[in-house]
Amino acid sequence: MVGIEHPRQRIFVALDMTDLGRAVELAHGLKGAVGGVKLGKEFFTAHGPDGVHRVTECGMPLFLDLKFHDIPNTVAGAIRASLALNPFIVNVHAGGGRRMMWAAAEAANQAPAETRPNVIGVTVLTSMAREDLAEVGVDEDPLEQVLRLGRLAKSSGLDGVVCSAKEVVALRGSVGRDFLLVVPGIRPTWASTDDQRRVVTPKDAVDLGADYLVIGRPITAHNHPLEAARLIAEELS
Repeated sequence: MVGIEHPRQRIFVALDMTDLGRAVELAHGLKGAVGGVKLGKEFFTAHGPDGVHRVTECGMPLFLDLKFHDIPNTVAGAIRASLALNPFIVNVHAGGGRRMMWAAAEAANQAPAETRPNVIGVTVLTSMAREDLAEVGVDEDPLEQVLRLGRLAKSSGLDGVVCSAKEVVALRGSVGRDFLLVVPGIRPTWASTDDQRRVVTPKDAVDLGADYLVIGRPITAHNHPLEAARLIAEELS
């Protein structure tokens, strides 16, 4: 893991939009106020690798949030293809199982050591509560499923997981300190919770032990995104 020298480096701003011009504008405007950009399925489906290159021309680290979930060979090929985009973080669904995650980690190892991305596993989406899990056949508390998938991800060679901040302490006890915990669903006290059901503030998340925070609408939908980003960084300080 690259050392975090300033609190703002913990923040990855989620550019979950299809407006390429706006995404580029935000990326360039927020450089120096956040640690990187997160580009996911909405943006990638609209603009593909060329769009990613346009956004990352600003020079900020990239979290490529495509949540690969397929047979091991296909996921390995997708990870290899992603290396051309030079992501700092790329993710897969931990629910894809050990062989799939192992294939993803091995594919990432084909990159030079200095540019190898961190491969992390998605445990339980922050929009899901116990009743949502029960509907897909997992009849237990989200935390238990997160811990199971976190241990599986680590033993499968991944570098970390995505989780809710409320699960950070339990995960640390289960997988140790040398394992990235990337936390979405982050909302400052002055922001709406929107559709994220398991949320905490940025300061709470870092105090609990989160490494990186994914923050979208509190920054991107703010009348002054740069001011919002700076407020969050100040809170983390």
